[in-house]
Amino acid sequence: MLAPRHHCGVDNNQRDTASWEALGTTALVRVADPARLPRARALLSEELDAIDLAASRFRPDSELEQVNRQAGQFTRIGPLLHEAIAVGLRAAALTDGAVDPTLGRALRIAGYTRDYASLEHVDETEPRPATARTLSVRHDAGWEQIELAGDPPGVLIPAGMGLDLGATAKALCADRAAARIAAETGTGVLVSLGGDISVAGAPPDGGWAIHVTDDHRAGPDAHGQTVAILAGGLATSSTTTRRWRHQGQVMHHILDPATGAPVESPWRTVSVTAASCVDANIASTASIVFGQRAIEWLSANGLAARLVRHDGGVVTTGGWPPEH
Repeated sequence: MLAPRHHCGVDNNQRDTASWEALGTTALVRVADPARLPRARALLSEELDAIDLAASRFRPDSELEQVNRQAGQFTRIGPLLHEAIAVGLRAAALTDGAVDPTLGRALRIAGYTRDYASLEHVDETEPRPATARTLSVRHDAGWEQIELAGDPPGVLIPAGMGLDLGATAKALCADRAAARIAAETGTGVLVSLGGDISVAGAPPDGGWAIHVTDDHRAGPDAHGQTVAILAGGLATSSTTTRRWRHQGQVMHHILDPATGAPVESPWRTVSVTAASCVDANIASTASIVFGQRAIEWLSANGLAARLVRHDGGVVTTGGWPPEH
């Protein structure tokens, strides 16, 4: 459930909140009962370590990189990576391939070869990236060819394919961590991983206040809107963040599966709330790729969303609250 808030900031009471750098972004946990914060932080750290070892594209010892190295062969995997790949395939199926887990090779060609913190960053004042033919790669939509087995858990991807689970794995981690923290501590909890947010348990009075803006690292005074959620998840995808320079060009991390290059979208930022962080993330990412038809797609799926054009104009769908 989503509701407006009539203030423009978010309470950063450090007694109930912990944050640190993880997975190349900011991890944050907030609890309704401050006494449960140390345990909540420890549980989130465990989930972060687990998803990093299972699904990171930036560490050679991860299970995902083993799968990529053994493309063309069946590879045994653990239950967490199996779940993460299943989520990636579901995202592709729900969006007709707009959210594609097979863009690993295209991301490498675009220069996304190591953790984002290690790249040459650029800010949002620089021009939007153009679809550069020299940096694009012919990308055949091959996610339907992935064979995911459950007994024993394993996966076979075609030779030459590279998986990148990117944001869906991060959103999955947020959902898993929030559910586990609420179950094991008995307190309401909000988990944010780079602005992908999942909440579980009993919320505080008025819900969990969230300032929706282009960059999750911005403060409560940044241009945007403060809303509150009571359950589920909220995710924001943006082409103004996670931007880097490669071969003299400004790149961003949301690729067009049709070209393998950074997508050209009328939206600079899309925020969506849904029953889970995973579903919200799938919808926000797909909306950037869909472009103008995202409005119809979001409305048809009954999703509350806030879409921001490059000139700052805002379009909302599905009962997203009005701005004040």
